[in-house]
Amino acid sequence: MIVLGLLLIVLAGAAVIAVSWDETAASTATASFTVFDRTFQFTQLEFFFAGVATGAVFLLGLAMLLAGMRRSAVHRRRLRDSRLEARDRVNRLEEEKRELERKLESTPAPAPAPAPAPAASRDRDHDGVDDRDEDTGPHPRIDVPRQGNDRLVAGRHQRTMDGR
Repeated sequence: MIVLGLLLIVLAGAAVIAVSWDETAASTATASFTVFDRTFQFTQLEFFFAGVATGAVFLLGLAMLLAGMRRSAVHRRRLRDSRLEARDRVNRLEEEKRELERKLESTPAPAPAPAPAPAASRDRDHDGVDDRDEDTGPHPRIDVPRQGNDRLVAGRHQRTMDGR
């Protein structure tokens, strides 16, 4: 918005400068101006309204410039406030950490914890040997004979000829 406002102000200023360089604009009943190889002829009334339009463009540019600057200032203020809040939060946490460290240094060391009671028997299969000490090697594979009519295809059972 700031750039667009500046552009409108520059355009209005350029129009005022172009009119002020033309000495015949105020002395004759019609004034002609050439802009980009195109000639415009204005009567004094049209010339007045062109001046009003130029003033309106200037004011619009000024309003856009000020609004953009205000918006930027609000954004910077919010950013500064959030940084201050974050800094305050960090300071509070650091102070809390120092307080906890002081408490930790001032408290006596706790007594050693009692040894845990012996664990219950780990003989789940009731064979008289602790299961943690047993050899748990690989078990032999049990082969199951295939049945010709029992097929599972893509999650569906295929029906056999006998209807089962």
